[in-house]
Amino acid sequence: MLPAHGWEDACVYERILLAYDGSAEGRAALREGALVAKRCGAQVYLLSVVAEAPGVLLAEGVFAGPGGQEWEVYRKVLEDGVERLRSIGLAPVATMVTGEPAAEIGAYAKKIDADLVVVGHRRPKFLERWWSGSLGANLMDHTRCSLLISRKPITDEAFQAELARIGGRGG
Repeated sequence: MLPAHGWEDACVYERILLAYDGSAEGRAALREGALVAKRCGAQVYLLSVVAEAPGVLLAEGVFAGPGGQEWEVYRKVLEDGVERLRSIGLAPVATMVTGEPAAEIGAYAKKIDADLVVVGHRRPKFLERWWSGSLGANLMDHTRCSLLISRKPITDEAFQAELARIGGRGG
């Protein structure tokens, strides 16, 4: 549960970007971002980034667009996120893009003039960290707004209790 700090009545977040990949960490970030959005009455933007992996790039060259199966998986992930947000009374604007995640999240945050970007945290394995660096550090380089990196899962019970406490706030 998010602690109440009195900021919900004078919230500075009007446009919140939730980067969503369907993972457990992504679902936790979606919940945390949704609670902040409900408290603030903020507009929610949901972004799914199809990472430019070698397989996706090869498929683009052959099929003139992102790989069909991979693109479909990400489309379903995005639809899942939209449904989760709608079920609690939010009206997200959903977008799917292809590219390097940190750069795409940063570019979209700038495009919508986001006040806050919310992402999940997944602890990378040693070689992933060595090869790709820190997503959080990359995002800080690509964004000019606040960045919330969700690290604590919210149980169903705590999520529902917080929604009930917030009540009809949000949009």
